[in-house]
Amino acid sequence: MAALLLTTAASGAAASPTVPSGIRTVSSGWTNPWGVNWLADGTALINERDTLKVFKVTPAGARTEVTAEPPIAVPGSGETLLGIALSPHWGQDHQIFVYHQAKDGNRIARMMFDGSRLTGYTPLVTGIEKGLHNGGRIKFGPDGYLYATTGDADTPGSAQDRNSLNGKILRMTKEGKPAPGNPFGTLVYSYGHRNPEGIDWDDQGNLWETEIGEDTHDELNLVQAGGNYGWPSCEGVCSTAGMTDPKRMWYPVKGVPSGLVHVDGALYVAALRGRRLWRVPVDGTSLGTPVAYYAGGFGRLRDVVKVPGRQALWVTTDKAGPGKDRVLQVDLG
Repeated sequence: MAALLLTTAASGAAASPTVPSGIRTVSSGWTNPWGVNWLADGTALINERDTLKVFKVTPAGARTEVTAEPPIAVPGSGETLLGIALSPHWGQDHQIFVYHQAKDGNRIARMMFDGSRLTGYTPLVTGIEKGLHNGGRIKFGPDGYLYATTGDADTPGSAQDRNSLNGKILRMTKEGKPAPGNPFGTLVYSYGHRNPEGIDWDDQGNLWETEIGEDTHDELNLVQAGGNYGWPSCEGVCSTAGMTDPKRMWYPVKGVPSGLVHVDGALYVAALRGRRLWRVPVDGTSLGTPVAYYAGGFGRLRDVVKVPGRQALWVTTDKAGPGKDRVLQVDLG
């Protein structure tokens, strides 16, 4: 049976070769920074959810706005910009992918990015219903295909409907077509998800996912092709045949997990309501004892990514207020 994430500790208390050893602000003045991606030159691309702005950010925290021609969506209209993902071959193809809310629903689109401008907006996947549960994380896997998390859009039954794009993890080519080997011959890779917000792969190629539950349990799942993760029949551990239990669970007061990254044999999870950074050791397809860092010290945490070439993470805060969010650096040692 999966265990609840209940362990807490002060910074540096867990015995491990690499654990959080310090935290500082890299950049301030943000409004709901949602996703972080890295360019080969060591700068980051960070997007704001509600302003729909994208910025290039230096390792020292200086930022420059990236213009979008035409705009990805309309600020103030209820349209938002969630995940962004650079092509693994961006140096050659200059492609970037975005997951955003449009007037007619959520969609995944491709644009061209020359290092300073976003152009050539091309919708790839439409028909993803929108609501309060939108998922929105997109990331290229080690297999070279684009993965996207979609929420149930407040219609729980859609998660079990394999003909619906909602409540799923999708896997696609850079043209927005079903990736070869998908279990149902469609975009759907796994289903039965409520509001999945974080995905990443460990060194063995296992796909892990964070999922926001309803009232009782949030989840950390090991995702398999064709897997059914239970929603809405199950929230947390489930006795229903054919449904997959989570590997770990949170009480919402300590969870509501969003961003996820695997670093040095551990999963780091950014918690929104829990307002902490979880470190969860990985042992094959099992998980060790989780430890929480910085509980309540920096507000809601949205995304967490590894800094290339350094023993450090970048973590974004969430909904601190207009211009009050931050990008934090967590050193590992």
